[in-house]
Amino acid sequence: MTTEEIFKISNMIAMLGWIILIILPGWLSSDKFIIGIIITLFAIVYSWLLFNEFHPSDIAKFGSLGGVMQLFQSPVVVTAGWIHYLAFDLLAGLFISRNSKRHGISHWVMIPCLLLTFMFGPAGLLLYLLIRFIVTKNYFATNF
Repeated sequence: MTTEEIFKISNMIAMLGWIILIILPGWLSSDKFIIGIIITLFAIVYSWLLFNEFHPSDIAKFGSLGGVMQLFQSPVVVTAGWIHYLAFDLLAGLFISRNSKRHGISHWVMIPCLLLTFMFGPAGLLLYLLIRFIVTKNYFATNF
């Protein structure tokens, strides 16, 4: 399977997770499905891609922007990096969804946060944290 195919399939799988978070917020098995299947699958594919391409000498490249840019010249590493983003953004989306329920924040208010997280990860999380702060009057509100 080519990196392009892995990239496309990963995007479709991630989209399924986001559809579940946005459209099926009440589905009781959403956590199990998203973490137990989608994110675990991403972790396996990420590890397989990275460890087939990564060499122990590459660790030193993490110390500089130029070194990291060198690593990302490989389509395999870029695909692994993209899957890394997909997995962690989806995990952030799951946190937003669960945590907002805990604090009684309407799912309708969370939809823009989830969409922003889907597209721009940390920016959507920041929006959620701001909304949660406004609702709870406590920045360090209980997380889980």
